[in-house]
Amino acid sequence: MQDVVRYCADTAWGPVGEGAPTHDVESVIEQGGILCFPQLRFELLEHERHLLDAGVADGKAKNISLRGANDDVRGANPAHAEALRAMIRRYRAQATTLAERLFPHYRGHLKAGNPSYRPVALEGRETSWRQDDTRLHVDSFPSNPMHGRRLLRVFHNLNPRGQPRSWRVGEPFEDFARRYLPSIARPLPGSAAVLHALHITKSRRTAYDHYMLQLHDRVKADIVYQREAPQQAVEFAPGTTWVVYSDQVLHAAMGGQFMMEQTFTIEPSALLSPASAPLAVLQRLVGRPLL
Repeated sequence: MQDVVRYCADTAWGPVGEGAPTHDVESVIEQGGILCFPQLRFELLEHERHLLDAGVADGKAKNISLRGANDDVRGANPAHAEALRAMIRRYRAQATTLAERLFPHYRGHLKAGNPSYRPVALEGRETSWRQDDTRLHVDSFPSNPMHGRRLLRVFHNLNPRGQPRSWRVGEPFEDFARRYLPSIARPLPGSAAVLHALHITKSRRTAYDHYMLQLHDRVKADIVYQREAPQQAVEFAPGTTWVVYSDQVLHAAMGGQFMMEQTFTIEPSALLSPASAPLAVLQRLVGRPLL
């Protein structure tokens, strides 16, 4: 399969200039590419180095994240909460600066989601097949309908022991969707209202959310596909930053520990090419509006 990773030589997060040459690359990422910056490091401050320890998590959640207007820390050992808040805030600021440089067409349209730090090793984690991120999937959330909004994510590998973040990357979104859409029934009439009334979802699911969630589940449940589908292995070494539309690129995280992540959402109408969005692709394949 075609290599979807584009490597960039940037060494600085800031606006276009020395060490920060890459910009106007909306077309690369909207067509299912991954932007990879092997030399773009998120540098820890000296007093933050002790946070490179799985013990800074509370042992219940796999991620430590900031939530709400006050940046409440979730998933952290309380003894480290303030240091983690400061570190994750710095990462959010640098990831935002990077996204605005790379994608000037998106300025004023990107909405920052909850940033997170993932200090727990992927290897050996026990989970259900639906939550097993070592299986190829596109991101879709059962309780949080996206209503067609895109998921742009900026990752960074902080690992201090030389361990890469290992991924598998699958075939193009449209090829993958064509495999499973014929077996997916339309949502049941009234089901979105019931799920919302029971507080199972934060807002009403659209038909788009129904199909995306079904695609997520179908591909994770298909062991033959996981083994035999077109895919490539990609390793992101420590000190590497990478950017991807995780609702479009089939991916599986196979190994690694100590990763930063910042998610942005954006409406399909704000893209350089709205026709490339999963919403537009699914609407074309099923032959009707999904919102």
